[in-house]
Amino acid sequence: MRGRGDAITSPQASIVNAMTSYAADIKPLFRERDRDAMLSNFDLWLYDDVVAHKDAILAQLAAGDMPCDGAWPKQHVELFRAWTADGTPA
Repeated sequence: MRGRGDAITSPQASIVNAMTSYAADIKPLFRERDRDAMLSNFDLWLYDDVVAHKDAILAQLAAGDMPCDGAWPKQHVELFRAWTADGTPA
């Protein structure tokens, strides 16, 4: 298991090389406009909501269908994928 000492320090990191966390790495990827667009279904800024919908979110991100104004860069999708694979640490 990778240690937190090797953590990615920003969502813009080009290589996923450490365990990610929601607070430090995932939440900052969701802009206010993304949150507002999804609030009728769930809150992208709430850890429990994102964990509950992680598979659907990842599927939409990987397909390039989320966010609605353009796909995330590949490294952001991979960061989200790594976070889910690491057990969705808070």
